[in-house]
Amino acid sequence: MELKNKLAGKWRITSMSGWDKEYCDMEVPAYIRIGKNLMGDFQFGLVSASIDGRILKRSLEEFFDFTWDGNDECDPASGSGWMVLKGKNNADGEIKIHLGDSSTFQAKRMRK
Repeated sequence: MELKNKLAGKWRITSMSGWDKEYCDMEVPAYIRIGKNLMGDFQFGLVSASIDGRILKRSLEEFFDFTWDGNDECDPASGSGWMVLKGKNNADGEIKIHLGDSSTFQAKRMRK
């Protein structure tokens, strides 16, 4: 099965290195959603955005690489990120805010 099909769905962001759980789940439970077309969205804390991604391969590992455009506390924001599968239902990644903070994250696949 192709990586884009394995990634498709909604993932619950369970922890982030840059922000505590209280902030991450401030408005909604933190998540990242990826479609089979590699577009989607995410929200954690007061940061929400749409994403546009692609599958890249480095060494022997494939990963989801994306850019994003949205808002950070109602101010326009953008950035980039990546996500890699760690088993069928777990993933690690990073979200970077252009000219701002960055944070690694861990996520678990959510049931439909």
